[in-house]
Amino acid sequence: METSKVEYKTRILVIDDEPQLRLTLGAILQKAGYDATLAENGALALKAMTNARFDLAFLDLKMPDFNGLDLLPQLRALDPDLPVLILTAYATLESAMEAVRGGARDYLLKPVDPTNILARVAEILAEHRPPSRRRELISQAQQLLQELQQLDGTANVEPTSLPTPRDTEPERFLRRGKLTLDLHTKQLVIDGQITHLPPSTFDYLVTLVRNSPNIVSFEKLVRESQAYILDKVDARDISRWHIHKIRKALEEDPANPSIVITERDKGYRLVI
Repeated sequence: METSKVEYKTRILVIDDEPQLRLTLGAILQKAGYDATLAENGALALKAMTNARFDLAFLDLKMPDFNGLDLLPQLRALDPDLPVLILTAYATLESAMEAVRGGARDYLLKPVDPTNILARVAEILAEHRPPSRRRELISQAQQLLQELQQLDGTANVEPTSLPTPRDTEPERFLRRGKLTLDLHTKQLVIDGQITHLPPSTFDYLVTLVRNSPNIVSFEKLVRESQAYILDKVDARDISRWHIHKIRKALEEDPANPSIVITERDKGYRLVI
């Protein structure tokens, strides 16, 4: 008698005190095939995490019994590997950035778009696959590489790493100087070394690279990177943190940038 294989269902915890947003987000995730658990406050969220393991969590920053910034370290204490995606209104944007600095994976501004939500969830889950599974895939890839080398008569070459992405997928890779941006995995490579950027910050770098060396206005930078329509002042404020992260990754001296240049009262441009 054959036994059917039980399919693992990705579990996502949604922590938000707004009933409409909480239920809507839960419905979007359930329809996409995820197992969504809804918590209207921090106490219920902590209880849920003590009873089950989750693959990702959405966290609202403003709740009656818990400040999201205070709840975040408690969530990470229960599961240090849990990726947390912040939900925030523009009024609490600075708090969202503080949460990212405190270990949150990224943030989304309310109101949230279903397509954007599901795309970001898929990206984050792909990046946080269990290390054991990642090692298994790497091992399989190396075995396949060895077989290919034997077929090609190059079996004596030791496969010390996975093959380097080639130009057979030009739409996937964006290159400028020493930078290579993998648009599928949102991975930045500088002179052959992988450098981590939060996904939304990576999108800002993509916009700068695509427009380099021209000036990108604050409004255009935010619009093309995150699809938010903001005036100059708000766009300048929201982009400032992402530019700070990009400079830390690219510049030898972020305080005196020579790659990501500020054009006073206009925007930024990338020179590389």
